Amino acid sequence: MDAIDHRIIRALQKDGRMKIADLAEEVGLSATPCARRLERLQSEGVITGYSARVDADKLGLPVTVFVSVELEQQARGGVDAFERAIGAFDEVMECHLMTGSRDILLRVVVADLAAFDRFLETRLMNVPGIRNMRSNFALRAMVRREVLPAAP
Repeated sequence: MDAIDHRIIRALQKDGRMKIADLAEEVGLSATPCARRLERLQSEGVITGYSARVDADKLGLPVTVFVSVELEQQARGGVDAFERAIGAFDEVMECHLMTGSRDILLRVVVADLAAFDRFLETRLMNVPGIRNMRSNFALRAMVRREVLPAAP
């Protein structure tokens, strides 16, 4: 990847619905070479898809909770089973395998404290293999980036 590829990616992260002509102009190419580069970035799996960013507050999900999970066993089978179980929960926006004292970090969004309590009691606490959990409520997002930094 070169600097132009990085500019293409940054432009599409800002506006994934950009027309090729506008994208080409923004990155300093003509339309045909820009379209070829875009196709290559997609076929190589650098660009994996397009989606809409939504405001969770406006969807009635203003509460973000980070849940640290310690598993009873860190063997591949236990981690895989946890990942499959957690993937079925709509409240879980992200699930990360971590280093350190906690094995898993979840980002959960819910409508209110009662909804989080229901999530814990009816879903998360029923997943086998959990030794311990700790929850931290986000007060507000201070920095949120979805765009790559400038190319090196």
